[in-house]
Amino acid sequence: MRKGPKIPWAKAVQVRPVLQARAAEDEVASVAAPELKFEVPSFATVLVPARNGPPRPRGSAPSPTNTGTDAEKTEAPTIASQLTPQETVVAQQETNQSISIAERNLASVRGKTLNAVQTDLVSKIKGFLKDAREAAQAGDWKRARSLAKKAQVLSEELTGSF
Repeated sequence: MRKGPKIPWAKAVQVRPVLQARAAEDEVASVAAPELKFEVPSFATVLVPARNGPPRPRGSAPSPTNTGTDAEKTEAPTIASQLTPQETVVAQQETNQSISIAERNLASVRGKTLNAVQTDLVSKIKGFLKDAREAAQAGDWKRARSLAKKAQVLSEELTGSF
C-alpha cells in the first residue's frame, strides 16, 4: 500500500528551496585558472610506407610435396615415462589383474536387467578396458594400469548396485 505525502499538496506548492548565499566577488577573483601549455608533437611526413606490390602472406604455407603416408601424419607421438624393468613387470601384473577382475564383474551382470545408470557404467567400463588394452599394446604400462584400475573400480561399483 502506498503512503500518503507527509505534507498536504496544497501547502507543497508554497514551499520554495533556500538558495545558498553567493560567494563574494573577491573570493572568485582570487582563485585564478591554471595556465595550460599544449605541446603538439611533430608528425612524420609519411606515416605509412607505400607498397610496391601485393602484401605478403602471413602464415606459412604447407609444402606441396607429400612426404610419408597419411597415417604417419595423423598419428601423434606419445610421451611415456620410463619405468624400470621391475616397475614394468609390476605394472603388467596389476594391469592384467585389474582387467580380469573388471571382466569377471561384467560377466556377472550380463543378462540382468539394467537401469540407465547401470547401463552407463557398463559402457564406461568397456571403454576403459578397450583403452587399457590399447595402452598395453603400445607399451605404456603406466597408462594401461591406470585405465584398468578405473575399469575395476567402476565394475565393483556396478556389482555392488545389485
